[in-house]
Amino acid sequence: MLEILEKLGTQLGLTGTYLELFTVMVLITLILFVAFIANFIVKRILLKIVALFVKTSKTKWDDILLENKFFSRLAHIAPALVFYFSAPLLPDLTTFIERIATAYILFSILTVIYSFLDSLVDIYRSYETSKQRPLKGYAQIVKIIITLLLVIVIVSTLMGKNPMLLLGGLGAMTAVLLLIFKDTILGLVASVQISTSKMVQVGDWIEMPKYGADGDVLDISLYTIKVQNWDKTITTIPSYAMISDSFKNWRGMSESGGRRIKRSIYLDMTSIRFLNDEDLKEYQKFQMIEPYIQQKQKEISEYNQKNNIDNSVLVNGRHLTNIGTFRAYIVAYLKQHKNIHDKMTFLIRQLAPTDQGLPIEMYVFSNDQDWIRYEAIQSDIMDHLLAVIPLFDLRVYQNPTGYDFRNLTK
Repeated sequence: MLEILEKLGTQLGLTGTYLELFTVMVLITLILFVAFIANFIVKRILLKIVALFVKTSKTKWDDILLENKFFSRLAHIAPALVFYFSAPLLPDLTTFIERIATAYILFSILTVIYSFLDSLVDIYRSYETSKQRPLKGYAQIVKIIITLLLVIVIVSTLMGKNPMLLLGGLGAMTAVLLLIFKDTILGLVASVQISTSKMVQVGDWIEMPKYGADGDVLDISLYTIKVQNWDKTITTIPSYAMISDSFKNWRGMSESGGRRIKRSIYLDMTSIRFLNDEDLKEYQKFQMIEPYIQQKQKEISEYNQKNNIDNSVLVNGRHLTNIGTFRAYIVAYLKQHKNIHDKMTFLIRQLAPTDQGLPIEMYVFSNDQDWIRYEAIQSDIMDHLLAVIPLFDLRVYQNPTGYDFRNLTK
């Protein structure tokens, strides 16, 4: 090729420096033209054929590779190879061209690896196990390691030095590197701990008030964890914050099959009293507590007779109260409720009296975890109980209202 160009230059009357300059310019032009042709063939023809083949195939992994630009980034290597193998044609520039071409090939390989890892993560996400063990953090760790290695190789290639010399120099800069990559190192350690201990998984409902997070985990990466809050905003939390700070994970509730209902009704303590015979006859009409009243009447009657109790004074012996009967009604009502979980904690208890009345607390679990239906279930329960409280001659405690003061003036 050089001989042909020299003969052509001589025929044109060029000699010395001008002949050499002519030869170099023509060779560079030819190399650029061949590189352009190679780039055109690969990107305009081969890539379209590959894309057509991918779209017609039934597999999904090749579509993901295409979406992440794996094939288009791989195509960048073709013109670089043309420059690399054409470098010997320019003896004075051979080393320079080879170094630049090699560096560009290595950089293109790095982008191809990035696309491949992103595609691998996307393919893995299509499996259910990805929610339990996310792969994105590990993929980012691999990216960091490969990037550091290839950057060292690229720099050493451009400088014409042994990569091991650069690695030796980096050892002396360890302290500086640790300071620069502090967040990366913290994120790396946290990501591994989160993944291995399964502290957080994609789809978990977490609460972290410090960062204003209260919603579902969308994504777990090396540096951050994305949470979509219930108002549809997105909160980004540093990965290492999940290790250093406290947060609440509701996964246990989701896996249990139930959702806790913990509500209290505050009763006016001045409305609490013993039940008389007329009350007992009336309450026996309530089908859900009829067995309870009959059993209690028999039990109390036997106790009072055995101990010769004087029933003319209510303070003597044992007697049913309206609040105890009301608690029995709550138990019976919730036991037959179709939306109350019968295999989890079921507790109706009386808490310590307060200046706002006597609390009767329900501590039960709904068998429906859906937020909207769960709220409807506990609202329906409270509606019913508040409506039946007057039937037990009890009053719900509340601060005086305008209605109360109007009654005072009558």
